Amino acid sequence: MSNVTNRPTGETPKRRTGLIVGIAAAVVVVVAAAITIPLAINASSGSNPAAEPSTPAGESAAPAADYTLVTPGILTVATEGTYKPFSYHDESGALVGYDVEVAQAVGEKLGLDVEFAETEWAAIFAGLEGKRFDVIANQVSINDEREAKYSLSDPYTISPGALIVKTDNTTITGFDDLEGKKAAQSATSNWYELATSYGATVEDVEGWNESITLLRDNRIDFTLNDKLTFLDFVATEGADDIKIVAETDDPSRSAFALTKANAKLTDDINAALADLAADGTLAKIGEKYFGEDVSK
Repeated sequence: MSNVTNRPTGETPKRRTGLIVGIAAAVVVVVAAAITIPLAINASSGSNPAAEPSTPAGESAAPAADYTLVTPGILTVATEGTYKPFSYHDESGALVGYDVEVAQAVGEKLGLDVEFAETEWAAIFAGLEGKRFDVIANQVSINDEREAKYSLSDPYTISPGALIVKTDNTTITGFDDLEGKKAAQSATSNWYELATSYGATVEDVEGWNESITLLRDNRIDFTLNDKLTFLDFVATEGADDIKIVAETDDPSRSAFALTKANAKLTDDINAALADLAADGTLAKIGEKYFGEDVSK
């Protein structure tokens, strides 16, 4: 009879059990080491993959512009909407004009959407100061008083002033003939100041359309305005009952007007205007409305 003792089915000899336990422990140690080493490396280098943003290769985050905008990402532009050919509504009702298109081109260069806030000229600077909009694009003439109070861009329109009378007027041939004569101008405009400086009596009106109507109705003797405004009016209205008898020696230079707090935006607008001049955009817009480049 055999002396071999049968073991119960499924029982593992003790020596093999110890070997298996040892192998398992070794595997655990190796795995733990594999996990611990990369974490230690990351900790020592200050890197935290979970906290780092995933920016696509080759792209960099755009720096935040130091602008004070009414609405982030939008350039809110004040304009009259009744000052043809600079800012007016075409037959379809769309807001168009030289200033409108220049403002849109500048906004595109700055990467900003452009929205217009139509405002009467008499209230436009108060609205700027009240932060209702970011910039005025409405043929704002550059003068010492405005430069002291506002942040003005480089000029984007240069035009002489025109002394305009009825075609049959023979008593006014130059600025020296304006003393005692009656004119119509916007009270806050550069032209109002010029007319009074020559001794004229000036009636306050909202803008060009009202003043030219009064002139054609023989209710005033003359009006002053940009030569470009006159040329556009004659071309579009076919008016042959008014004429220019004199022009100012120093041309009017028109700019965007902003608050002093937005000086950084003014600088970037200037850079955009320089680009638009260099690539021919300003000339193209000028030719569309006046037949020539009016930015220089």
